[in-house]
Amino acid sequence: MRLARRRPGAGGGNRPAREGTPAADAPVRRGWARAFGLRTRLVLAFLLVAAVSAGTTSALTYREARNALLKTAQDTAVASFRDQVQQTGWALPLQKEGMEETLRSIARAGRPHPWVVFAEYGSIRASSGENPVSTVITPELRRAAQAHPRGTFERVVKDGVPYLTIAMPTVFKTGPDDVLPSGLVLYAVTRMSDEQVNVDALLIAARDGALPGLAIALIPGLIAARSVLRPVRELRKAARSMGSGSFDTRIPVRGSDELADLARTFNESAAALETSVRELREAEARARRFASDVSHELRTPLAGMLAVTEVLDEDADGLDPDTARAVRLVSAETGKLAVLVEDLMEISRFDARAARLNADEVDMAQTIDKTLQNRHWTDDRVRTRLPSGIRARIDPRRFDVVIANLVGNALRHGGAPVTVSLRSEQRSSGPPVLITEVADSGPGIHPDVLPHIFERFYKADAARTRSAGSGLGLAITLENVRLHGGTVRAANLPGGGAVFTVEIPLHLEEGC
Repeated sequence: MRLARRRPGAGGGNRPAREGTPAADAPVRRGWARAFGLRTRLVLAFLLVAAVSAGTTSALTYREARNALLKTAQDTAVASFRDQVQQTGWALPLQKEGMEETLRSIARAGRPHPWVVFAEYGSIRASSGENPVSTVITPELRRAAQAHPRGTFERVVKDGVPYLTIAMPTVFKTGPDDVLPSGLVLYAVTRMSDEQVNVDALLIAARDGALPGLAIALIPGLIAARSVLRPVRELRKAARSMGSGSFDTRIPVRGSDELADLARTFNESAAALETSVRELREAEARARRFASDVSHELRTPLAGMLAVTEVLDEDADGLDPDTARAVRLVSAETGKLAVLVEDLMEISRFDARAARLNADEVDMAQTIDKTLQNRHWTDDRVRTRLPSGIRARIDPRRFDVVIANLVGNALRHGGAPVTVSLRSEQRSSGPPVLITEVADSGPGIHPDVLPHIFERFYKADAARTRSAGSGLGLAITLENVRLHGGTVRAANLPGGGAVFTVEIPLHLEEGC
């Protein structure tokens, strides 16, 4: 007999809905990517591949073993029941009383497990057990038995217990390949509990075998992550070293893979950068030496020119008007040139890191007053708010240059009156701060000029409301403030005018 097999659970089932959407999961993925480092992500990726491989292998092995186990049991049961039906089916009485004894003899021959045999003939129902009708035999199996006279079977789970149900109609053979159903159908029902236990054991074995495999896979994952991250760590260390000024840093090249190519590319870039930086430093050093040498060479002739112009200034009143104007112009421009030369020499000392701080403890109000008096800025053009008793350790000469440059710049490019104020302030952390402000009453500084106000020789466009600085004065001011460990910044006042604020950390002493 050929048996038509029915697959259990062919009706399908409800699949769980997929949770989340790509848009909703994207922030979560980004958060996880930020939370885990590259090493952790590499190890997790390795473990994921190992888990997928182990899971797939275990699932395929489990499925094949399960199918083989169930197929063996059901083929044995079907073949045994078919033989019993062929041997005793025609001897089965068609009355219920005699039918039950024959069914019990068939049931006793059941393999591989005992059967409960049921017979259905028209309205007659009989069984080898206590109930004439089985609740395990489904209507689908009964319909299949009518449609397949050569027999069929079905696996059914009822109340958590697996059963194998077999339907075997008795037929009249009318030809070599033709049969005619007699109307009598025998059913065999047997439990598959032992097979289910074996299947569960296979599942546990597959699971328990996969977990140690993942633990073992962690070791090569860590080794692989270390081998991949070693060049990355070396690259990070080399980049940090180059950032600190060690441009001769190189990375050892190992192998010929992509990471080795990255190391070679880094070394080539580092070599090119080292060459460029060396050339720039040499050019900068030559430029500093040139500016210093030129300034130094100009001092001697300028000293003579200044002496001559002073004599000419004294005699200018006795000259004709045109000659007197020319003499005074030459004298003024010579004085500006002398200032420029001194500024060039001063800025070159800053560039060469040769500037030093000669600090002394002074009274800040007296120091600023002395700076203003020496420049004759004691009239209504300059006002002061200088509380007494604030003492600080500063370099008096360099601080004099700072105040003189800021006040002079405010008078030339801002507007009178100029206000110089002084105060001390205790910050939440760190030492107290000495704050000096120089504010003017001019139109202020154009916003485009503010970022460049302390650059050397920077000049705003003629159409600006105010020119930016005067040659090197503000640049020298910035360097002197930095030498004190402080900061200087420029801004515009809300009501108009510019303000320069100098902040220098200090240990101040309060006087009486």
